[in-house]
Amino acid sequence: MVRTGLVGFGLGGRVFHAPLLSSVEDVELAAVVERSTNDAAERYPGIVTYRTLEAMLEDATLDLIVVSTPNHTHYEIAKQVIAAGKNLVVDKPMATTSGQIAELISLAQQKGVLLLPFHNRRWDSDFQTVQSLVREKALGRLVYFQSRMDRWHPALPTTRLWKESAEDGGKLLDLGTHLADQALFLFGPPEAVSADIVRERDTAREEHNANDSFTLRLRYAGLQVVLGSNSLTLPPGPRFLLRGTKGNYLKSGVDPQEAALSRIARIEDTNWGQEPPTEWGTLFLDEGGSQITHPIAPLAGNYRRYYEGVRDALQKNAPTPVRAIDAWRVARLLEWATQSALERREIVCAWNEEAEIDSH
Repeated sequence: MVRTGLVGFGLGGRVFHAPLLSSVEDVELAAVVERSTNDAAERYPGIVTYRTLEAMLEDATLDLIVVSTPNHTHYEIAKQVIAAGKNLVVDKPMATTSGQIAELISLAQQKGVLLLPFHNRRWDSDFQTVQSLVREKALGRLVYFQSRMDRWHPALPTTRLWKESAEDGGKLLDLGTHLADQALFLFGPPEAVSADIVRERDTAREEHNANDSFTLRLRYAGLQVVLGSNSLTLPPGPRFLLRGTKGNYLKSGVDPQEAALSRIARIEDTNWGQEPPTEWGTLFLDEGGSQITHPIAPLAGNYRRYYEGVRDALQKNAPTPVRAIDAWRVARLLEWATQSALERREIVCAWNEEAEIDSH
């Protein structure tokens, strides 16, 4: 049994990590850090509530620590967990700079502990389906790949206002981390990046000045990848648009797992991660000069596979489901994108992760 301690029980801990940890065989949600409330213990009777991270790290029975706190705290908390000799999963982004992530990777290697970023959206239903279409070359030679998560949220949120502060990276480090990780996982490191990163909504107070809209353009040989998100799109645009030499693929809607997880304490639905037919994507193909449309039944999404991979890495020395270096690559790409937006030019990507990590 992988006994796990969860640091933080806000939206990330309550909606994502706790239900998933409670739904994977041989993984136990054993403890949580809540500084002043007992929400986790009420939801999961029998777990231990610690008031401080230091108290949790003294618990020798815990095999894994999951960090789900505001972005700007990840780096310092992760350093404490590594120093205590604990394996750890850190919510995205692993830290707010690539330099911090490189240091965490180096520290984890020196201490001999597993360090993993929580890039769960590799197991989205829509991305699993798109990944299958790309690998099967269903569209022929792919020339354009668009992945966006646009919403209509013109007002500031009433909770989690830390997401609106610049120190936490805004939407670029929030949804941008997921979109960039999916693109890097699918296509590898790009040759260059250009970007627009701005704030479009009205700002309530000066400290609420983080970016809330971005578009990244990744250049590959023969392929353009466009990633983006904003809060002022009504109605929401397509989630995915792919164009190839044989046809196109269009997908709207979002993976249903987050909405479902917000209502439950553990997964018991045997049809988990299935999208309704109204949300299916469509393949448009040119067959003999005629346009043929094919509704594509999506593959089921399943975030549990992330923690199944973590369990197997700890128990069976299997490869980790996501590598720490993947978090560094995402962070470095987003830093180049930020530089591009500031300087109004394309930035050539110089990938040198080994040198970055060795420098720490």
